[in-house]
Amino acid sequence: MIQKWNSMSLIVRILIGLIVGAVLGLLLPGLSFIKVLGTLFVGALKAIAPLLVFVLVASSLANAKGGGMSRFRTVIFLYMFSTLCAAIVAVLVNFAHPVTLKLSGLDAAAGYSAPGSMSEIIMNLFLSVIANPVDALAKANYIGILFWAVIFGLALKKAGEGTKQSMADLADAVSTVVRWVISCAPFGILGLVFDAVSSSGLEIFTTYGELVMVLVVTMLLVALVVNPLIVGITLRHNPYPLIFKCLRQSGVTAFFTRSSAANIPVNMELCKELGLDEEMYSVSIPLGSTINMDGAAAVITTFAMTAAFTAGAKISLPMAILLSVVATFSACGTSGVAGGSLLLVPLGCSLFGISNDMAMQIVGVGFIVSVIQDSMETALNSSSDVIFTATAEFLEWKKQGRKLPI
Repeated sequence: MIQKWNSMSLIVRILIGLIVGAVLGLLLPGLSFIKVLGTLFVGALKAIAPLLVFVLVASSLANAKGGGMSRFRTVIFLYMFSTLCAAIVAVLVNFAHPVTLKLSGLDAAAGYSAPGSMSEIIMNLFLSVIANPVDALAKANYIGILFWAVIFGLALKKAGEGTKQSMADLADAVSTVVRWVISCAPFGILGLVFDAVSSSGLEIFTTYGELVMVLVVTMLLVALVVNPLIVGITLRHNPYPLIFKCLRQSGVTAFFTRSSAANIPVNMELCKELGLDEEMYSVSIPLGSTINMDGAAAVITTFAMTAAFTAGAKISLPMAILLSVVATFSACGTSGVAGGSLLLVPLGCSLFGISNDMAMQIVGVGFIVSVIQDSMETALNSSSDVIFTATAEFLEWKKQGRKLPI
């Protein structure tokens, strides 16, 4: 039975875990110990991901032979451009279907402190960059981890071949541990789905269904229309095989783990399966988890416009475009702010003169619908990291006359 189970593809096993978890959540919600499977799985991924990123980035830079800068420029451009597009799509969807809410002193955001300005976000990012490297690893501060991994990697370029090989061997060992953890994904997904189904129920859809619908439609448009357009125009190639593969293998796990950090190892494995250059994706994937924030930009824009509609504020097109730009750059700072994208909503609200008290009530609504909002946001953010990393490398392959694998 174990051999037959292992012979099935990971996606099939995850689907089985998903279905079993949903059924158990509906029929036997009292079996709370099943939740432990999800907690252990996400915990294991979060634990190994910082070490994986540090070792892979440092090893890749230490053993790099040079070149590849054009690919990095392309990746960074695609990350930022797609994030801006996501914010613009959110503006258009909210204009097409404006949502107003009835607020009554919600306190779901109590205890959180939203940043007051863009300068505060930038300062948080700089402080994260220069954090103690050991502390950065312990607290999964990926901006700090990336910075110190680059520094160590560059310093090791002058090391002896034996040292460089030892770094490569360590990277391989950590990658093997990651594969072992990922093989447990079906059981982890089972526990996570059980937890969501047994505890959340369907109340979210009835109370704030309209807002949830706007968020879901926005993110589906970005995932299935905008991102494919960007990839298709860049590669002059049918984008959907790549899009669906990334959504299936990265988006599904990100949806249930609701953690970009936990999904970094999954994305690394997917890049390896696609045949991408490890020197490239070992840097671009953790970088993407910091600056490639399509879902976060959509969330900031949607909640800010919902707050404006609720307050009766008039939103002009230039103001909406300015909101898209602010949301784009703010989204890049979500990893450096406790509470993620929701805590940056007041920054967007400030453009419309909305008080911080009302903005934080809107944030409270965000925490209530976060079971869906955060899942969709993470799935979009994480899967697009692989999509645009692959797009940048495939563009180089086309210039070299190489056949694309998808």
